[in-house]
Amino acid sequence: MLIIHDRDGLGDYEVRRAEMLAREGYAAFAADMFGAGRRPADEHEGMEYIGELYKDRQKMRALIQAALETAQARGADINNAAAMGYCFGGAAVLEFARSGAGLKGYVTFHGGLKTPEGQDYAKTQGRVLVLHGTGDANITMDDFAGLATELENHGVAHEMITYGGAPHAFTVFGSDNYREEADRKSWNRFIAFLAETLNRDNGDR
Repeated sequence: MLIIHDRDGLGDYEVRRAEMLAREGYAAFAADMFGAGRRPADEHEGMEYIGELYKDRQKMRALIQAALETAQARGADINNAAAMGYCFGGAAVLEFARSGAGLKGYVTFHGGLKTPEGQDYAKTQGRVLVLHGTGDANITMDDFAGLATELENHGVAHEMITYGGAPHAFTVFGSDNYREEADRKSWNRFIAFLAETLNRDNGDR
């Protein structure tokens, strides 16, 4: 499992999620999209960092590919892999899905859902799982519906779930936006999705 962080950069949150995945028996690799030692000092700087990547989509894709190759060099089987991301990381995962990468699954938690002009899901392989908060003021239900239509039109296998009362970043432990029920339900569905999508121990789960 490849994990892509939010606008705050790679930190304790992603490490905790990686540990949770490890307890489920999955190898997890958390990518650093900003670079070693480069951490935003505040929300404004975080927006600048992700803005740089939104303006250079090829670089975003290349960084994710490099993370996969690094994981492979450490023994991961990237031919039986999926990617997950939170907020910005969710948008990055969908960017990688549109690239035609050969992962088996792409999962976004409260991530950006809009497709950039000139892009589509025609080359997408693997399954897409979208876990979203109905109360998200940043990424609207119009965005959610628009993505559903795009995926359907391109024949992409997908599942999209929205959680009532859940705002943006509803999975972030300890934050004002954290919603325990939505976090628990979305995580459980994610783990079930992995069991359905990835092969483990040379067999299907």
